[in-house]
Amino acid sequence: MSEPTIPEDVKPVSSLFSPDKERIDEAIAALTDIFGPVESMSGELFFDRTRYYAREMGWPLYRRFVSFKELAAPDRLPEIKLQANEVEQRHLREGKRRVNIDPGFVSAERLILATGKNYIHRVYLAKGIYADLTLLFQRGGFQKLPWTYPDYADPETIDFFNKVREQYMAQLRVKRMVADGSSGA
Repeated sequence: MSEPTIPEDVKPVSSLFSPDKERIDEAIAALTDIFGPVESMSGELFFDRTRYYAREMGWPLYRRFVSFKELAAPDRLPEIKLQANEVEQRHLREGKRRVNIDPGFVSAERLILATGKNYIHRVYLAKGIYADLTLLFQRGGFQKLPWTYPDYADPETIDFFNKVREQYMAQLRVKRMVADGSSGA
């Protein structure tokens, strides 16, 4: 019989894209109220792997990936996605999104994104939110899966998330040392 265990905290991350670069910065600032301070941010990227969002949001689209310094319990993901949706709502114009926010987390083993859409590789969490297994950490780095979005499979994106994972693992080591020291071990 397996014994239930509480998972370690995870590193919150988010993807943001918009036709308006300043709106991305505004949304990142709003996300710091949810996640805390930004730890890492990608350079500005051109969101060009799909035109799926062009009709709603316009074109061209710009993207940034961010990670946040404070760790969070992984079971907060549905709440975090709903809060990110509220930030998107604040930026609606004529009922259309002007910024898209896809929060998730990095753990030692994986990159998970939150979504409201079901699919074969997504697991329902709560409150209408699913966990999307996007990347797996194997053989020293994140690896794409058959369903990984092309932009997340891009080497530059994988490199960003590998660096975020390095920061996360260093944070966990410090957290464990502090816990070991405080427990008298």
